[in-house]
Amino acid sequence: MKILHISGAKGWGGNEQQIIYILPKLNDFGVENIVCGLKNSVLELECKNNNILFIPFKKKKLKSINNCKQLAQITKLEKPDIFQLHTSDSLIFFLMTNFLYRLKGKLVFSKKGVGASGSFLSKIKYNSKRIDAILCVSKMVQDSFGKTLNEETKAKTLVINDSVSLEVLNLKSTINIRELYNIPNNKLIVGNIANHTSAKDLFVLIDVLAELKFSLNRNDIVFVQIGEFSKKTDRLKEYAIYKKVFKEIIFMDKIKDASSLNNQFDVFLLTSQREGGPTSLLEAMLLGVPIVTTKVGVVPDIIVDGENGFSAEIKDAKTLAQKLIKILDDKELQTQFSLKSKEIIKTKFSSTYIASQIKSEFEKIINLNID
Repeated sequence: MKILHISGAKGWGGNEQQIIYILPKLNDFGVENIVCGLKNSVLELECKNNNILFIPFKKKKLKSINNCKQLAQITKLEKPDIFQLHTSDSLIFFLMTNFLYRLKGKLVFSKKGVGASGSFLSKIKYNSKRIDAILCVSKMVQDSFGKTLNEETKAKTLVINDSVSLEVLNLKSTINIRELYNIPNNKLIVGNIANHTSAKDLFVLIDVLAELKFSLNRNDIVFVQIGEFSKKTDRLKEYAIYKKVFKEIIFMDKIKDASSLNNQFDVFLLTSQREGGPTSLLEAMLLGVPIVTTKVGVVPDIIVDGENGFSAEIKDAKTLAQKLIKILDDKELQTQFSLKSKEIIKTKFSSTYIASQIKSEFEKIINLNID
């Protein structure tokens, strides 16, 4: 089996991390993988670092006629069994190329995030008869995306979760957060790993911190937020100042192998309002960090509130703060959460396990009597 992966990603996030986690495991199962994407992107660099074949498109703009021609040439040469599309723009790009050159091979679109545009053009794109299957990263994504799909296309959706590489367990960071930021040993650290995007809802993270400080009178907690800065970063910092918690939160920006810092957190806190996975949560669980999270993405499928983590409704800063205190003050509960979460991730979310699921489903797709 040969898969040609197409991505229009310029930056780095959980979707791109999944490519790096899964493709080497698919190779182990005898699946050949080729990644096509933007030249000089982070994805290109990481593919090269992980010995994954990457073919850069010649033009910076993915949806260009020259790139369509190049994809047709690559397809003719490589003869992939399946095209797997990892970004929304790669779907448009593929459909353009297919219209011009009639590409041979099954088409699989990976849907990672919650929601989709309900515009007329989006509905045409996502309901294209050229699509053979849609991989949804969670049941929540499948349900949300299903609102955009007609019944025929909805029947083509299936859920395959994001994965975590067990190699994360061996990562060691040269960064000591306590030493770097002079955090006293009597202070507890609540960590969050998320890029500064609307979906991550980091304003709620700040609300939780303010709730801890002013409503619950806790002055022994420091928040450490790791993630790529954006145009929202200044607003986040201004909001932290407005909520009078700026001194209690550290914004560290993007860090390579950020998951290696998880073991320095007393609790991992996720405040997202929209998620597919997220990978950062799965990595924290694998490393045994107690979890407090909003009910997004895969959370309802893997977190049983009070058994292996705590969850709360989106934007419910008050409940998140209360549950943070409950876990921070209970060592036995921390151990319970840690052991149960580790077992769940190792057995159901390892990159080897998820890769085997993908191979099995792709074999079925290849055998579909639809061209």
